[in-house]
Amino acid sequence: MIKIVGIGACVMDTLYNIPHFPKEDTKLRAVGSKPAGGGPVATGLVAAQKLGEQTAYIGVLSDDNGGVFLKKDFEKYGVNTDLIAIKSGCRSFSSVIWLSADTTSRTCVYDKGDLPPLSLSDAQKKAIADAELLMVDGNELDAAVEAAKCAKKHGTKVLYDCGGLYDGVERLLSLTDIMIPSEEFALGHTDTQDAESAAKKLYEMYSPEIIVITQGKRGGLMFDGKNIVEYPIYPAVVVDSNGSGDVFHGAFAAAVVKGYTYEQCCHFSSAVSGLKCTGIGARESVPNFETVMTYLKENGYEL
Repeated sequence: MIKIVGIGACVMDTLYNIPHFPKEDTKLRAVGSKPAGGGPVATGLVAAQKLGEQTAYIGVLSDDNGGVFLKKDFEKYGVNTDLIAIKSGCRSFSSVIWLSADTTSRTCVYDKGDLPPLSLSDAQKKAIADAELLMVDGNELDAAVEAAKCAKKHGTKVLYDCGGLYDGVERLLSLTDIMIPSEEFALGHTDTQDAESAAKKLYEMYSPEIIVITQGKRGGLMFDGKNIVEYPIYPAVVVDSNGSGDVFHGAFAAAVVKGYTYEQCCHFSSAVSGLKCTGIGARESVPNFETVMTYLKENGYEL
């Protein structure tokens, strides 16, 4: 049974490992390069799948080289692709990402392509109704709002990976059960000065079950309408941080359907994200469930 379905960006990434960021109008030799699948929900689904949950992507892909690669990449990791519509003659969503060795940071330039917007089919709606959790990221906004309404009607939880401050996102925020914004999104959307105030205001505005604000190297915090609870990052030698936030959200989705409390979900997801950063590639470096359990235990936390 497919427990987690997702609607959002699916991006053909080209990753360049570089020693440092170059100055403008100069040349710099890369240490290496590789193609990779990307996108918040798309990568989150791969993470959840690798952690032992059955997932499916709902979306539109092209039949160009990028689209063919992205579909095969899902299949490589076991993500169900039966709910993907393939469109001919379109340009895929693509990006070029520089990964700097000296700062362990990334810089991304993207082209959204020209694929038509997703229009939900009856089969896609049924998959949403039958799932335990729907992941969205603010891309394909109209379809995501329709999907979230369908999810609410059938008891499917909606997890929103809030990263981009897109126009109209309040329509999706109002349908969200599990709201996981970056600190930048939370502060920007609420016009507040700190994460705790932002969490409380988001809860007041939209009344989700839970709000989890991610704060990068500082870990993050959770707010359930009553209490603020902080969660840590777990120790890791960072090699590639690209996609760590996407992996966090996918791990959180997996933890929810495994039946963990929301506080446990935070610790689990933080550990998965940390482990991912120890290898190259947002998807291929996601650990399996057993590795995460051992890692948590070694660092003094048991689920």
